[in-house]
Amino acid sequence: MLFIINENLLHRVIITRLQAAAAVLQTYFKTRNNFLHQDLCALAPTLYLPALQNAHCRFYGVQEVVRTGYFSSADTDDTMAENKFSVDYAKRIAGCKKCKSKIDKGELRLAKVVPNFFRDGDGEMKQYHHPKCMFETFIRARAGTKIIEEPDDLQGFTDLQQDDKNFLNNLIKATITSDVYDSPSKVVPSSSNQDISWTSSGASDVLEKDNSFRQYRRLCADIADESSYTGKTKLIQTYLQKGSTGNGFKGDVYLLMKLLLPGVVKTVYNLNNKQLVKLFSQIFGTDLDEMIEDLEQGDVAETIRQSFEKSQRCPPQKKSTLSLQEVDSLLNKLSEYTKEDDQQQQLSKMAKRSTANDLKMLVRLIKHDIRINAGAKHILDALDPNAYMAFKASRNLRDVVSRVRELSDHDGKPGMKKSLSIKANLLTPIQPMLAEACKSIDYAFKKCPNGMYAEIKYDGERVQVHKKGSDFHFFSRSLKPVLDHKIRHFKDFIPKAFPHGNDLILDSEVLLIDTETSKPLPFGTLGVHKKQAFKDAQVGLFVFDCLHYNGESLMTQLNKSFFCSLTYTANNFRPIKERRKILRNSMTEIPNRILFSEMKHITSEYEPGKRHWLKVKKDYLAEGAMADSADLVVLGAYFGTGNKGGLMSIFLMGVYDPHTEKWCTDNSKVPSWLKVTKNLIPDFVVADPKKSQVWEITGAEFSKSEAHTANGISIRFPRCTRMREDKSWKEATDLTRLIETKPVCKYGASCYQKNPEHQASYSHTSPVSASKHLPDVFTGMTFYISADVKDQEKLKRFIIAFDGDVVAHFDEDSATHRVVKDQSECTSSKQVPVQWVWKCIKKKTLVPFK
Repeated sequence: MLFIINENLLHRVIITRLQAAAAVLQTYFKTRNNFLHQDLCALAPTLYLPALQNAHCRFYGVQEVVRTGYFSSADTDDTMAENKFSVDYAKRIAGCKKCKSKIDKGELRLAKVVPNFFRDGDGEMKQYHHPKCMFETFIRARAGTKIIEEPDDLQGFTDLQQDDKNFLNNLIKATITSDVYDSPSKVVPSSSNQDISWTSSGASDVLEKDNSFRQYRRLCADIADESSYTGKTKLIQTYLQKGSTGNGFKGDVYLLMKLLLPGVVKTVYNLNNKQLVKLFSQIFGTDLDEMIEDLEQGDVAETIRQSFEKSQRCPPQKKSTLSLQEVDSLLNKLSEYTKEDDQQQQLSKMAKRSTANDLKMLVRLIKHDIRINAGAKHILDALDPNAYMAFKASRNLRDVVSRVRELSDHDGKPGMKKSLSIKANLLTPIQPMLAEACKSIDYAFKKCPNGMYAEIKYDGERVQVHKKGSDFHFFSRSLKPVLDHKIRHFKDFIPKAFPHGNDLILDSEVLLIDTETSKPLPFGTLGVHKKQAFKDAQVGLFVFDCLHYNGESLMTQLNKSFFCSLTYTANNFRPIKERRKILRNSMTEIPNRILFSEMKHITSEYEPGKRHWLKVKKDYLAEGAMADSADLVVLGAYFGTGNKGGLMSIFLMGVYDPHTEKWCTDNSKVPSWLKVTKNLIPDFVVADPKKSQVWEITGAEFSKSEAHTANGISIRFPRCTRMREDKSWKEATDLTRLIETKPVCKYGASCYQKNPEHQASYSHTSPVSASKHLPDVFTGMTFYISADVKDQEKLKRFIIAFDGDVVAHFDEDSATHRVVKDQSECTSSKQVPVQWVWKCIKKKTLVPFK
């Protein structure tokens, strides 16, 4: 500070010496109220080092120093404390004075204006800081030190974006409400948990250790290591009560809960695994192929972490400095981008601020899976015993955390005095109640000994309707807004159906209705393009439950004395009866429309997310005997994700096409014998399909899908029933047989469609009632059905249901019985008339045949 230096000739070592000398002098003058000429002269020999003699430096006397303006006779602690501050966006890369890490170009930075000891002229220089680092320096400041107390103290504040203004305002507020004005003294930690910040917006607590991303990662690691779910809940509960220091949690509970539930409180980032690997390989300057190969292990976050540690272009930070608020801000910004260039720029910002483990967790947050093996129930139970149910009802995490805070007792422990209410919020989707599979009517009566309600469940799309005055919101089963073309007409008709319903929450289904026959059209016809093919059709809404009516919640029952019974009385209904009463005049019954039944216990509540209803489908009854099935050959497999990473988790099944001699489900990377579309190319392909296993695949029905090369046939809700070790590829279902095994039309013989193409594509058999236990009539018998036999599909299904087997024409020789049209055609002992087969089915036993 007392040297005029020729910077062109000054060596780095000399600069270091000068900075050290300046620091000594600054300390010296700051600790004295006046200085004497002899004091300065006494210091001069120790500062005028031999290394400076050839550096074109000269030492100024006291009078010269006063004239240059470095000091004046009024220099005291007060003048030194009058620091200035400015804020702007970095025009180039700079270094933070406190943490020594880089401030990237375009990033928000604060500057402290201090005297410039190495430059003649205005005598000022700027020391740049990260905003968080600047305010951390104020914590240890002396009482007389100038700090930022209001936005006006910052030059350039008015030029900032609004989000950054809010961020700095919160930092200022957090600083002036802390004890920075008190002289340093020993702090006695409080034993009370009163100061837990349950509903903080987040930025006001940004300096707290409990808001550090490092502590969050440590908590996630502890939760993942704990094997029991109750233990996981206890860990979070203890952390919320004691914090990371043991003196009480001082962080933002809402933000902590949000980041512990990335798969529940979802944000869309428009990035899949391969896109993440591609973008980060460009940021790190690492080999993309190597990263893709490592990605086969199933953990994209670990792949990126390993490459980050090897990166020379973008090395990781050595110490974690991120806060939860900064992480939330970075992720929210990323969700706004859809173009790769913008996404890469934002991901690069994340990487430059992160350690390797920080970035690994950030990627897991982007993928909505932080791998702690804990669901929403186990995490929210740490807040309050009813927090999970309240969240499922409202889907508003901030509201739940706020209400838990209101119920906190004086010790800061949430939810001890009062019970958290479970209520639905209008215009906020509720997690729908679901149904479990019911394999028999006996099981339904066992589950509901006091009786049940059974109603038709139509094969449409689940829609939750929210009405608040004239404002309507429609949500899908996944709680996302429904496309407008499916629901735009309902706003006109719902007020007519519910003339007195000002506020409503309805559970319903939307499907396409044929206006000529008043019958619903098949599932999947609601698409904007498919709907155009049905000119004589309108979208219809089928309401089956009312959850909220004019300010009153109908989701829960009052008490056991209000349980409803099968006999209706004026004072004995709650809650199902009441909901039915509200809907009775607004529901329309459509005859001949039984897809499957949905049964509800008379005394049941509406429990969001719970499978406490029962549903009956044809593929549930008689252990799936009435379902569609095919014996398919395993052709390939795909890598799993999550806990199944690195394992073959999904399998490509196919059939043999004898005409083209290909296996169907051509790309240059797959064998010539495999016919598969580009988007379904598997990670693994069997070496020889003729030596592969045969699996029996069962599903609800066969349906059309252009993505599959097996004549566009796919199986809805497929599952592997068993491995057919008794069959080789020759006995498995081939393409010809699969086409012959047409998908069964859900309307059966009473189908309203007369379109020849539809009639040719679907089998229209009469509905068949399955008995409680189908008898094993045809055990050990294999049938071949002649081409001239009528109702082949219907007959085949009964033979298989009665424990028989049916073979194709090319495998006719292996059949023990050949079914012919008439008894007159029976010329050998293997031939049997179709009338005999039907007679055995009707009698449920083998009958004599001559």
